Amino acid sequence: MPGQDENNAPKVKKNGEKSRDTDIIQKDIESFSLLDGASSYYPAIQVELDYQRSVAADPTKTLDVRLEAFEDIKDSEIGDTNMARARNIEHEIGLRQIYLKFDGGNPTGTQKDRIAFTQAQDALRRGYEAMTVATCGNYGAAIALAASVAGLKCVIYIPETFHTKRIKEMEEMGAIIRRVPGNYEDSVKISVEMAQKEDMYDANPGGINTPIQLRGYAQIAFEIYDELRDAPYAVAVPVSNGTTLAGIYRGFVSLYRRGKTSRIPRIVAGSSYGKNPIVHAFLKNLPRCQDLEPEAVKETEINEPLINWHSIDGDLALDAIRSSKGWADDATDKEMLQYAKLIREKEGMNVLPASTAGLIALMEKHRESHLPGDRYVVILTGRKT
Repeated sequence: MPGQDENNAPKVKKNGEKSRDTDIIQKDIESFSLLDGASSYYPAIQVELDYQRSVAADPTKTLDVRLEAFEDIKDSEIGDTNMARARNIEHEIGLRQIYLKFDGGNPTGTQKDRIAFTQAQDALRRGYEAMTVATCGNYGAAIALAASVAGLKCVIYIPETFHTKRIKEMEEMGAIIRRVPGNYEDSVKISVEMAQKEDMYDANPGGINTPIQLRGYAQIAFEIYDELRDAPYAVAVPVSNGTTLAGIYRGFVSLYRRGKTSRIPRIVAGSSYGKNPIVHAFLKNLPRCQDLEPEAVKETEINEPLINWHSIDGDLALDAIRSSKGWADDATDKEMLQYAKLIREKEGMNVLPASTAGLIALMEKHRESHLPGDRYVVILTGRKT
């Protein structure tokens, strides 16, 4: 087993080396297109739940009845995503018991459905009539779907220079799209201000509803426990704002404190090379996340889901990594493409390259100091249809 990964697995950078061969990346894109982004199932909600959906969205029904119908849909459609052992990849990279949890199996194709439906349920319970969020794509689609199921108005703010393919999908779900100047962080600020001004539920990360978002992502930890009956040695996660990672960690902390698991897994974060404050702070041993220079953070069609000059829940994620004795590392566009191809060819699973960043961070550690024989879980998001 030792050394096998050096010969067969995709090559990962060493000693900070960058893999930036543009021609090779472009060739990979042309021959193996994974860049269409996540997309919703059709229909996004199963037909047999049409009655519950009509009840949940009906303002003439009592709140208890609507909440019960919404809960039925949420329990049936959100979470419990597939987790499978990747035996072929294990042989390829020389590390046993790797489990791939494909969170792209949610209705809109991303893990963000988890917090979207959790917050729509909370908004309905608290008497809100509308929700708002800023997005660059996937989160907006998830909020639009959840709001439509709950019968809530949905207002989504998108940077005017960003052209996500999911805008039409959001509009078809009944969302109101408002294009605003500036970047994503500017859109979040406007959305938060409008939530206060127009009495809308604020579904943005980093706000007053962050605890609810963390509880939504904690369900991933509970599902991993249901499959393994204990915590794995490590859980590898792609990171941008850090909310998903922080939520998974809190879920495992809860399980451990309740005596369900024998340990808390090491939390492993992966993100685009030099373009994420969480990974940057860990590698530089900074006490807290620091904003990066916005002008230096350039997006590509590969790294766009990961890059962030300001990780909104970055400090929560950084604390999770350090408290769990985990680690963080960078991934280049070329590496993410290579690992996405490896997963498709060896395990038959189509994932967006950006979602492999956590796996790349895991493998870099294994190359540096062979990881122990144990169980490892990799969170994968996004899908191509």
